[in-house]
Amino acid sequence: MAHMSELGSDTPSVVMHDPPPAAAEDNLELINTEIASSLARQAGSSQRLDTKAVLLVGYAGAAASFLATQQHRQPVLAALAWASYGLSAGSGIWAYAVRLYQDVPEPRHLFNTYLGKTRAGTLTALAATRVSAFESNADKHSRKVRLWWISLSCLAVGLILTIAALAGAY
Repeated sequence: MAHMSELGSDTPSVVMHDPPPAAAEDNLELINTEIASSLARQAGSSQRLDTKAVLLVGYAGAAASFLATQQHRQPVLAALAWASYGLSAGSGIWAYAVRLYQDVPEPRHLFNTYLGKTRAGTLTALAATRVSAFESNADKHSRKVRLWWISLSCLAVGLILTIAALAGAY
């Protein structure tokens, strides 16, 4: 018989099956450990993206400041470069904006609900809830990656436009 995961109040429900027989408990432990490791790698990757996004925002600001101090004969190219830097900074800020990622299990609920359950039943619920959290966080992570690439692309375009705007000044 299937039932719904209840490890966290804001965790999406996952249909899971009854706990496996005791013989499969070692395999369930392995699956649960791998899913937990996947969540940890996902969180680490997100933190590295945040760092890279902050660097892009800094570079965009520095490049825009440099452009503002230079005299150029190509005001249209300079304006397009500033717009690119603005888009780069905006996308970078949006990439590292605070998001609510799911983290499982919720300790109080885990303790209250699963204290009297079997090890296999608790592991099954943990694994199912972690799968839901990973999938939910993966969507947010993918958006963060896309925004980072937009920021990087806009920075590159801005730098090319800056060079073109300044090259006409000499």
